[in-house]
Amino acid sequence: MDEFDRPAIGRRAGLLGAGAVLGALPFPARSQGGWRPSQPVRIVVPAAAAGTTDIMGRLLAPFLQERWGQPAVVENRSGAGGTLGTAEVARARPDGHTLLIGNIGPQSIAYSLFRNLPYRPDQLAPVSNMIRGPNALMLHPSVPARTVPEFVQYLRDRKGRLNYGTSGPGQSGHLSAVWFQQLTGTEATAVHFRGASPAMLALMAGDVDFQIDNLTTAVEQIRAGKVRALGVTSADRIAQMPELPALRETMPELASYDVSTWFGAFLPGGTPEPVVQAFNAQIKAMLDLPATRQRFAEMGGVPAYGTAAEYATFVRAEIEKWRAVVQREGLQMDVG
Repeated sequence: MDEFDRPAIGRRAGLLGAGAVLGALPFPARSQGGWRPSQPVRIVVPAAAAGTTDIMGRLLAPFLQERWGQPAVVENRSGAGGTLGTAEVARARPDGHTLLIGNIGPQSIAYSLFRNLPYRPDQLAPVSNMIRGPNALMLHPSVPARTVPEFVQYLRDRKGRLNYGTSGPGQSGHLSAVWFQQLTGTEATAVHFRGASPAMLALMAGDVDFQIDNLTTAVEQIRAGKVRALGVTSADRIAQMPELPALRETMPELASYDVSTWFGAFLPGGTPEPVVQAFNAQIKAMLDLPATRQRFAEMGGVPAYGTAAEYATFVRAEIEKWRAVVQREGLQMDVG
């Protein structure tokens, strides 16, 4: 998974979309008891505006502000597949006043993909997952394929001559496409962008031929016919767009293909447990709101709350899963 309201391209549209949702959320009364911040909370989003990572931060910020009575400010620190913003949080003081909205890229794939990654898993404290959902395989309308088998044959006939957009090296769309090519015996060239919105703009413009990226980012462009979706990466079809097959049901080669992207919160490693639990409780309260669940469903995602311990176990499993894909590809990169 890189909106709420109407997924839009560009910073202004993305923020307006988030604001519309926030105005509709019936925030509970301010929380009482337990740890509370003593100064403004900085929420670092290691991605460009208008992607799902950004939307999660901009949904959470006013909720925390209302509950705790302290300002919560979102800061976008995009670049290098989300690793630049992540490294900034890993170095931050572990006092509860800096929070990271992370995702599958910099918090799982990056550990095996980048040779010179400037942080380790133990430098981040998992708080809770927030949303998960599938990626979608999308084509520019000029590509004639209408089914996954047709597209695979199209790729095979043009070995290495097609290119695909990603929201950054090491993001789920990048590695989802790598795994897709591994399983289907195809080749294409990755073109990396600084976030989901620029990648989508490039796909709509025909600057790239296809991409695999978060359905939460692309749902409106798919419905408007600006890009053609052939399927979703999850194990099964999703209720919001049941016409899209799961990729693994389309070809025997893809039988093992199953990718769900995710977005969740982290604090700097060494943050005291009461602080971690306080953030976890607030995230749970936000995810339990009916309005949150409705919006997530409209995006093609579902709430993914977990305790801090459950989230830590989940993240470790994701690191190992993607390590196998990266090692099979022999793919290694430097953080630029």
